[in-house]
Amino acid sequence: MGRQDLVCARCSGLVIEGRCPTCRASREYLRRNSVTLSPQLLLAILAVVMVLTALAVRHAT
Repeated sequence: MGRQDLVCARCSGLVIEGRCPTCRASREYLRRNSVTLSPQLLLAILAVVMVLTALAVRHAT
């Protein structure tokens, strides 16, 4: 279930459509507080994991 599936309790519409003020406020709140992973961040995390794995292998031998 994602953000696009949320239904507003006030107007029974999809929150992503923003039909009423409550929908629009909820949609804005979700937009501000969502975590997005950029490709650069994913590559940095992958690089750190690879370095840590290499260090662990080297230390084990």
